[in-house]
Amino acid sequence: MTRSVRRTRRMLQLAGAGAAALMALSACSSSDGDSSPKSDRSTSASPKLSGTVTVFAAASLKESFTTLGKEFEQQHPGTKVTFNFGGSDTLAASITGGAPADVFAAASPKTMAIVTDKKDAVGTPATFVRNQLEIATLPGNPDKVSSLKDLTKSGLKVVLCDRTVPCGAAAQKALDAGKLKLTPASYEQDVKSALNKVELKEADAAVVYKTDVKSAGGKVEGVEFPESAQAINDYPIVLLKNAPNAEAAKAFIALVQSAEGQKVLSRAGFLKP
Repeated sequence: MTRSVRRTRRMLQLAGAGAAALMALSACSSSDGDSSPKSDRSTSASPKLSGTVTVFAAASLKESFTTLGKEFEQQHPGTKVTFNFGGSDTLAASITGGAPADVFAAASPKTMAIVTDKKDAVGTPATFVRNQLEIATLPGNPDKVSSLKDLTKSGLKVVLCDRTVPCGAAAQKALDAGKLKLTPASYEQDVKSALNKVELKEADAAVVYKTDVKSAGGKVEGVEFPESAQAINDYPIVLLKNAPNAEAAKAFIALVQSAEGQKVLSRAGFLKP
């Protein structure tokens, strides 16, 4: 066989191998192209959230949760978040009494237990923030309140949350830590009501949360006190058993626990869990 014939045959063999490789690559590419739309189809098949999410939440969460509710509605067009804010004990009693709701966010594990003990929650409640007490006084602090003990002065009109409410239970715990006794002018059913008494100048001072003092702006002045470190409240959140809109409720809870949600809560003065 001549050298030129051998060279021609070798070139034909190489060309054949190259064509086979090209076909294999083409098949691979075609296969990859097919898998992408399938993946896209499965993603688009995930259910779109819609409808109303009803959230029962502690009164101290009003400002931050209202902000998160608007954010949720923007993220999920077609949804609406409605809130029932109030004393955690009252909200818990409403839930166990059959009030329709999707999410419960309480200001203490004790009030959350009212719901979980009745098996009205799904899974284990998760602590998403913590909150600390502060004294709210009139602007300028005309009565010169500088400590928890100052609230026991005669002639000073002080209001507290009811002891069945988390802010009231925490206030009592702080008073006990300071070995102090205080008879308030009134016991209020939630922390916003206690704060409102000072804002309206119907009381000289109230023991509320730091977040409430912050949300009031210049309407009150805050006074920190060391005993508050002995009465920091954990805030748990949970999906409710008979939630009318469970999927959207889970998404709202996820937003609260997300970095974005925590940023909103931190700005309001809440402590990290």
